[in-house]
Amino acid sequence: MFGIGMPELVVIMVVALIVLGPKRLPEAARGLGKAFAELRRATSGITEELDNAHIMLDEEVRAAERNVRTSSSAIPPSASSASPQSSETSEKKESTGGDN
Repeated sequence: MFGIGMPELVVIMVVALIVLGPKRLPEAARGLGKAFAELRRATSGITEELDNAHIMLDEEVRAAERNVRTSSSAIPPSASSASPQSSETSEKKESTGGDN
């Protein structure tokens, strides 16, 4: 927890006991515990919202990819490769007799 080992925790507790005294130390510990619990609840709520947003974005990406695949497979390959303009140009070349 925060990189604090047992010796550091003992020093912190002794300093807290000296500064706060034996009567106010339990109240301070209780308040600190409630603050950490509230912080944990708040961060878990934010984490849950972020996870839900991530899941929703993934679903939207998959739906968009499906739409792209289905729309690209609906167009026949011959129709997508030859534009109307290029077919008119080839017809003119044939009627005029070549690449003049």
